[in-house]
Amino acid sequence: MANNDLNDINKRIEKLKIQKNILRANSEQNVNRKIRTRKLIQKGALLEKYFDIEHLSPEETEELLKIFSEYVKANSPKKFKKNED
Repeated sequence: MANNDLNDINKRIEKLKIQKNILRANSEQNVNRKIRTRKLIQKGALLEKYFDIEHLSPEETEELLKIFSEYVKANSPKKFKKNED
């Protein structure tokens, strides 16, 4: 009987360890998602501020950005370009 109880306790401990690992992984994903969301909001706000496009829909904003995309990519200073090692 004691051996059975010990096995049950060990199984519960293992389940709890698994749940803890799942929660930890979800927590890290949540933090990363929140960081990304904040960055996207900040960039969107800057885009609206400097291009004066508060009145445009997301579709219209994309259309405007497509017009200038190649120019910006070609003429951005090196310090703003993505490092591709």
